[in-house]
Amino acid sequence: MAKGRRGFGEGLARPVSDRRRAASHRRPGRRGRQGRIWSSPERQIRLKHVLKGDGRLGHDLDPLDHAPKDACGVFGVWAPGEDVSKLTYFGLYALQHRGQESAGMAVSEGSRILVYKDMGLVAQVFDESVLRTLRGHLAIGHCRYSTTGSSVWENAQPTLSSTEAGGLAMAHNGNLINTPELAARLPADSIRATTDTEVLTALLSRHGGAGLEDAAAALLPQVKGAYSLVFMDERTLYAARDPQGIRPLVLGRLEKGWVVASETAALDIVGAAFVREVEPGELITIDERGVRSRRFALADPKGCLFEYVYLARPDTTIAGRGVQVTRVEVGRTLAREHPVEADLVIPTPESGTPAAIGYAAESGIPYGQGLVKNSYVGRTFIQPSQTIRQLGIRLKLNPLKEVVAGKRLVVVDDSIVRGNTQRAIVRMLREAGATEVHVRISSPPVAWPCFYGIDFATRAELIAGSLSVEEICESIGADSLGYISLEGLIKATTLPAERLCRACFDGTYPIPIDRDNVGKYVLEAAGQ
Repeated sequence: MAKGRRGFGEGLARPVSDRRRAASHRRPGRRGRQGRIWSSPERQIRLKHVLKGDGRLGHDLDPLDHAPKDACGVFGVWAPGEDVSKLTYFGLYALQHRGQESAGMAVSEGSRILVYKDMGLVAQVFDESVLRTLRGHLAIGHCRYSTTGSSVWENAQPTLSSTEAGGLAMAHNGNLINTPELAARLPADSIRATTDTEVLTALLSRHGGAGLEDAAAALLPQVKGAYSLVFMDERTLYAARDPQGIRPLVLGRLEKGWVVASETAALDIVGAAFVREVEPGELITIDERGVRSRRFALADPKGCLFEYVYLARPDTTIAGRGVQVTRVEVGRTLAREHPVEADLVIPTPESGTPAAIGYAAESGIPYGQGLVKNSYVGRTFIQPSQTIRQLGIRLKLNPLKEVVAGKRLVVVDDSIVRGNTQRAIVRMLREAGATEVHVRISSPPVAWPCFYGIDFATRAELIAGSLSVEEICESIGADSLGYISLEGLIKATTLPAERLCRACFDGTYPIPIDRDNVGKYVLEAAGQ
């Protein structure tokens, strides 16, 4: 591939709402309403397939109170003779909970990299006809929730750049905290997107005569923040994790190859055997010679504590312990710390279910299902009307009146961000006939923003940032409110406190933060 050039082709038709949002960002080579496949070397591919929104209701019916969202899920596979695009598809499908705004993958057969991405869920972006065009022996994939840069097509991943030796594609889970400093090293016109991943890709692609592995080992010690990376050239798969290991990344073994992924659940889905976690400060290289490992920084583990609370799938394993087991133990601890006389323990499905099971088991109060979740609530390109929005939580949850009427309830949820959702649930349960509603939360109060890859609000917008527990209880209308203690949550993980990042709970950031150089739109504000 010629230096500094990309191949653009028609094919990726985006939903109308996203096309309109990105209209002002169109670059030369764009054709009307068509999206794009990127390839190296230059190559145009025409596909007549048009992707459509599925008409499902959106996750965030109340745009002012969404659940905590992780930055992304990443997946990489090196497996000659296997259908790597389908393995990547199913890997991303298993990681869909980590990002629902866009999805994409990069594939290589040894001579060029082809990138296909779009706004939407994995199943909306890819289908059989698309996957048939993505042939090769290695691939990386990404599903995104934006924490740096707007939610537009240009910021979808994987990123693609050209190097002196060929191509480079990258996918990133996490969030960097020195992005402006890194971007300042680049020519102003070298960054097309407004993400920290684009900056990393551009820097790595300018490595001169050094090989990509050596270039990454030299660059990554200068990168600050949280990053679990998968990247590739035409022949080799790479994976790297920041020295604190804030975001998860694991290595798995296929019969004919290797897999790296954000969670062990993705390994299970594609039939890969778990080998180990990628260590903090480690760079892994995978090619026909096997797996090679090198250190680019000393490890100072600070794994994200909120992964145990909400972000990770319950069937994922972190540090040798199943997330489901940890969450049930959290519920038991919560029952000991905040007992109450009640008739029934119910979860806010589904994130509150394991802790509710533990609370019921420890307290002796019966466990039951008092709220029914609409399983088909997902991403949509249909904007809810004001009338629909006023229905709020009922579009996602509905009470079983025969179950809750006349009962004193313990309602277990994973966290409270702004309080709007819990307020609506309490009101809805009272309207269904509950005599008392006691709210129990399986995390400590979230009082501080996250700069390492979770899209928490600013401190001023977090309800626990300005109100006491008693004031929050009054605000949401509950009869009582109890949060698990930070000590109780840490103990349930079986890890020592010094190996965990708990900044959103206690404001102690393991990597010092320059508040002027962080934020979702930091590159856009800088005019990059």
